[in-house]
Amino acid sequence: MSNTLLRIYPSELKMPFELRKSNSGCIELVNKTDQRVAFKVKTTNPKKYAVRPTSGIVPPGGSCGITITMQAPKEIPQDYQCKDKFLIQSVVVQEGITHKDIVPEMFGRAPGRVVEEFKLWVIYIPANPPSPVPEGDEEEIADTEVDHEVFRQSMIDAASRQEYASGPQASHDKDASTVKSEVVKYVAENKKLQQELEQLSERRQSLGGFSRTFVLFVFLLSVLVGYWMTGRKV
Repeated sequence: MSNTLLRIYPSELKMPFELRKSNSGCIELVNKTDQRVAFKVKTTNPKKYAVRPTSGIVPPGGSCGITITMQAPKEIPQDYQCKDKFLIQSVVVQEGITHKDIVPEMFGRAPGRVVEEFKLWVIYIPANPPSPVPEGDEEEIADTEVDHEVFRQSMIDAASRQEYASGPQASHDKDASTVKSEVVKYVAENKKLQQELEQLSERRQSLGGFSRTFVLFVFLLSVLVGYWMTGRKV
């Protein structure tokens, strides 16, 4: 039903349901006109609900809040279904009429009187819906998974960088090791040549010896051979 006097929100009364505990719901009435509007709230189960206020006057363009409190239920209805409903009646009233002047006859059918009615069904909703995993635990688990993934990825990146860096480094170390071994080999050969020169010098003294030019030639030849071998490896 389309109401021209009052806008009623919400269109359904969602009532929190919890065993052995009383809960409340709220309704807001907004006057859509430039006249004073009186209202009255009725229910199909008045012993179960407490309505405050049950009636009143909403000024032009004003609003009024209604609180509906349900008594603590003793059992859970099947499928949380509720057959209770509320009826809100509204009518335009003249200036000077106050809340104390509101009587049931004001909302009765009469010639020239427009009474609007709006029905609200009661819908039960769990007051504390169960959650399989607490919200805080979900955040903690999510953070742990993210940290583990970041750690795993960082390890992969580190391994990749190490592999990339170890390639040229390993090659350089291998070349350095080769040069070092060649130098050691050259030093050993040079030392061997010097020993041979000393032996030749001793033979020269005993046999009349070789010429100084021949000895110098042999020494320079050993130096050139060693230098050539070292320069080629480096």
